[in-house]
Amino acid sequence: QVQLVESGGGLVQAGGSLRLSCAASGRTRGNAMGWFRQAPGKEREFVAVISWSGGSTLYTDSVKGRFTISRDNAKNTVYLQMNNLKPEDTAVYYCAAALRVVVTTKASEYDYWGQGTQVTVSS
Repeated sequence: QVQLVESGGGLVQAGGSLRLSCAASGRTRGNAMGWFRQAPGKEREFVAVISWSGGSTLYTDSVKGRFTISRDNAKNTVYLQMNNLKPEDTAVYYCAAALRVVVTTKASEYDYWGQGTQVTVSS
């Protein structure tokens, strides 16, 4: 079992920054950790993923150069630094843990999910 708790969401103006955190507990060793988001009326979409070692990362094209995923395994925490935020980044952001793969962009391959944190970017 893995428990995930996100924090750090909020309201920010376009061009601003936020850092999301995801605190994990339970079986955390070896997990790939990802961030997904879901905007109103849209399907959940992949944002970023990081391998257990931190040596592999993937991003969706729309956030490349603006978002950075990182992790601190000693603290069992994954971060998503979001810079130059745009109104289209507005969504509920979820972190997720994948126990069986090194990295993946597919939501179906993640085994545990957090409850989500709201990010709202005003124009």
